[in-house]
Amino acid sequence: MEYGQFCPIAKAAEILGDKWTLLIVRELLMGGTRFNVMQRGLSSISPTMLTKRLNELAAYGIVVKKRIPGQKGYEYFLSECGQELFPIVEKVGVWGMRWARAGMPDSDLDLELLMLYMERCILPEKLVGNETVVRFHFTDIDEFNDWWLVVKDNEVDACIQNPGKDVDVHFTTDLRTMIEAWMGDITYKKAVADKRMTIVGPSALTKNVSSWIKCSIFEGIPPAQEIKEMA
Repeated sequence: MEYGQFCPIAKAAEILGDKWTLLIVRELLMGGTRFNVMQRGLSSISPTMLTKRLNELAAYGIVVKKRIPGQKGYEYFLSECGQELFPIVEKVGVWGMRWARAGMPDSDLDLELLMLYMERCILPEKLVGNETVVRFHFTDIDEFNDWWLVVKDNEVDACIQNPGKDVDVHFTTDLRTMIEAWMGDITYKKAVADKRMTIVGPSALTKNVSSWIKCSIFEGIPPAQEIKEMA
C-alpha cells in the first residue's frame, strides 16, 4: 500500500502496516528464525501469506534470508534496521496492554501461542538437575488439552504427546487463567488461592513459579480503565 506522502510515518506504514507484518517482526524479535516456528506463533496465517510477508521484509532490508546449511529451507534474521523495531513493537504492546484488552473474547485465547511463549520463558538455570518435565492440563480445552515442557540442560521442548517421562510439576487450570498468570494479570499464588489453578510438585518449584517461568515483558501494565478507577 502506498500513501503518496513524504511523511516518515506514512513511509514506515507502507512497510509495516500490512496485516501480519508487525506480528512477524514480533516473532523474529523473540528469537523465531525458522518458518515452522513462526507459524506456531501465528497460527492463523497461511504458509503462502507468511512466505509473502517474509519476502517483502527481505526486499525492504528488514529481514536477512539465509539458506539452512545442509538442509532445505531458510532461516530468517532481523537486520540492523529490523532490530531497531524492538522499542516500536514494545511501545505498541504497552499501548495494547492499556487500551486494547477490554472484554477479550475466548477466540483470542490462543493455546499454541501461549505454549510457545511458555517454552521460550522457561529459565533452565533456575531448575534443579539436568532434566525437568512440566505438564499443563487445561480443563476447558477439548483437543490437545495436555502439554508437556521437557527441559534438558539448556534446551526446552514443548510436546503434545506424552514424552513418557516422570513429571516434576503439574499445572491444572483453564486457558484464560494460565494466560492471565503469564501476562501478570494475576499471580500464580492468587490463582491457586482462588481455586482457579492447582500446581503440584516440589515446594521449591511450586511456591515461586515466576522464578523459573519468566512472565510477559508487559507484566504489571494495568488496563487504562483500572487506572481510572484507582484515581
